[in-house]
Amino acid sequence: MKVKLAYGRAGMTVNMPDNRTSVIEPLFMPSIPDEAASIVHALRHPIGSPPLRDVISADDRVAVVFCDITRPMPNSLVLPIVLEQLQHVPRKQIVLICATGTHRGNTREELAQMLGPDIVRGYRIVNHDSTDKSTQTMVGRLDDGTEVWINSELLKASKVVLTGFIEPHFFAGFSGGPKMVAPGCAGLDTILSLHSARLIGDPQAIWGVTDGNPLWEKICQAARFVDVAFNLNVTINKKHQVTNAFAGELWESHHIGVQFARKTAMRSVSQPFDVVVTTNAGYPLDLNLYQTVKGMSAAAQIVRPGGAIVVASECSDGIPEHGNFKKLLKQASSPDALLATLNEPGFAMHDQWEAQILALILKRARVYLKAGFLSDQQIRDAMLTPISSVEDRVNELLEEMGPNATVGVLPQGPFTIPFVHIREPLAIA
Repeated sequence: MKVKLAYGRAGMTVNMPDNRTSVIEPLFMPSIPDEAASIVHALRHPIGSPPLRDVISADDRVAVVFCDITRPMPNSLVLPIVLEQLQHVPRKQIVLICATGTHRGNTREELAQMLGPDIVRGYRIVNHDSTDKSTQTMVGRLDDGTEVWINSELLKASKVVLTGFIEPHFFAGFSGGPKMVAPGCAGLDTILSLHSARLIGDPQAIWGVTDGNPLWEKICQAARFVDVAFNLNVTINKKHQVTNAFAGELWESHHIGVQFARKTAMRSVSQPFDVVVTTNAGYPLDLNLYQTVKGMSAAAQIVRPGGAIVVASECSDGIPEHGNFKKLLKQASSPDALLATLNEPGFAMHDQWEAQILALILKRARVYLKAGFLSDQQIRDAMLTPISSVEDRVNELLEEMGPNATVGVLPQGPFTIPFVHIREPLAIA
């Protein structure tokens, strides 16, 4: 059978054996008939809150938080609608904050692509920099003593408006909502604590789990130090079209959005597969190898121990030079050695969480990567095996594993939360 994989902007079509391949995708939801009108309606008839226009007064200083370029958030659709509802506020009193977390700042050209040139010309935009403590303010401590540092521009605002989208997340359960505050606009030390080896290694820190997920609970605790006036989250389909909008009070609107996303994204299978083919949902999520770990993690939920994961991710931005993801992987002699380093008492390093999850995946299965913008050596340095053809490698693996071997395909990668039958999603440790 022919299967279209989300790969870069164009996609990739592969032939899989008909008699032993299962394709697992999110429940396809068509876009809302009028996306813009539906978002406006959500802002005017919100959940647990007055309309956005009534929440913000003309003399407020407003911070509007938005996703960075590594997320397929339809910012160019959403931001103009939000700002239109804030027309009664002088533009000089509005700042747009790009919630980069630990990612690099977005260039002016990227911002124009994401938001539209009119917004870039007409509003002050700040790229959050988690490494620059001079741009942050400590707002309190978590119950474990962690200092919570948040972007100072955000805290200067009398009203904070969050925008984002809800999708499955590989250790926080779901994205959106409070994640736009922390890690989105948090300082590096705070993020390191939220993403510690202890929390990442917890079996409840996994796709689709929020209740009882200690990492999610820490994120929420950190976000509560910021008085969020209004929240807007959307859900999207594989074409990156808006399927629903949830606006209003932060916690209630996000909770309702998560319930909707859970119904469309969670997919059960009867048993683990010998081989799982996955992606990182195409551009922009497959911009780099760091983000691609999410697609591998989705596959790890349904691959049998000792099986194989075959990944198609373009990685047009290569491996991020910021942070320590590349360094941690290159210096590791094995997944076990990397995990031992990360679990040393007091160890804390930028990007350790992505490296930790990759190491846990590699302990479960062999991982092969097709990435058009990475060299074979770069892939090997990441403890992965480079391949030139997804089809060829799958056929080789099936020949090796025998006539009863099965293949699962996740064409949209982490847009699907696969799990085995009626059990909870498999922990990858």
